[in-house]
Amino acid sequence: MKGIDSYLLPLMVVGTVIFGMVKKVRVFDCFMEGAKKGIHTLYELLPGITGLVVAVTMLKSSGAMDLISRALSPMTRLLGVPDEITPMALLSPISGGGSLTLFESVLKSYGPDSFIGQVASVLMGSTDTTLYAVTVYYAAVNIKNTRHTLFAGLCADFASLVLSAFFVRLTV
Repeated sequence: MKGIDSYLLPLMVVGTVIFGMVKKVRVFDCFMEGAKKGIHTLYELLPGITGLVVAVTMLKSSGAMDLISRALSPMTRLLGVPDEITPMALLSPISGGGSLTLFESVLKSYGPDSFIGQVASVLMGSTDTTLYAVTVYYAAVNIKNTRHTLFAGLCADFASLVLSAFFVRLTV
């Protein structure tokens, strides 16, 4: 039997149409205008998204991600971060899908209850796709100078990496 949540979206659509009709709003015309704006927004965002996808693919395929991970391993070990998490931490600010794939690989290899699996889980829940978000949202409103946004976001991602290992270690 279906719950109320499966009817929520259709009820919201029907409610919006009825509300628009009561307020004498041309609902379909408003919908078409919104769709046109959505297509225009997609057109504006597509170059940035395409560039980001190409960059992520090149990083993974070229082996640069592994090289960077190995170069950072002395520092991450000093901070108590497992080496197996470093590629995921590097990819997380760039690509949610890519980091999710690495996360699944970590869980399959080490298990969700292992220290590595727990750190990966906390990290996945506490980081964001910083570069993607800055690219998409700033491009949508034509902001060229990100000022301190990128630095602050990457600092937050780094803090999430270090603190995820720290807090998991406290609970083990």
